[in-house]
Amino acid sequence: MAFSDALEEKIMKLGSKQKLGAVIKHINNPNDDVRMTVAMALGLIPTYDSGMALIELLRDKSPMVRASAAEAAAAIHAKNCEEYVKKLAFQDPDPNVKQVAKKAFDQLKDSVV
Repeated sequence: MAFSDALEEKIMKLGSKQKLGAVIKHINNPNDDVRMTVAMALGLIPTYDSGMALIELLRDKSPMVRASAAEAAAAIHAKNCEEYVKKLAFQDPDPNVKQVAKKAFDQLKDSVV
């Protein structure tokens, strides 16, 4: 457990330093918490490529990863994620993901970036 906590802390530090490539290396980690952390870290890097990486996480099998990716997409105004977030907001089977994605979608469609 301590290893994944340390890894999550490292990923957040990489995100805060805008190290996109280093964050993306962990996008396929088998641990849901690590992938959720990757989504949060991508939400600290406001670039087109970060948004593109979030698309994979918006389609993740884990509801918490999808929800975090939706929040991250809204945080960086990733217009390239808007349709994926919209789909989560209206079609995701998990009610929590729907709620988070709806809020994120409202932020995305209202942003003028």
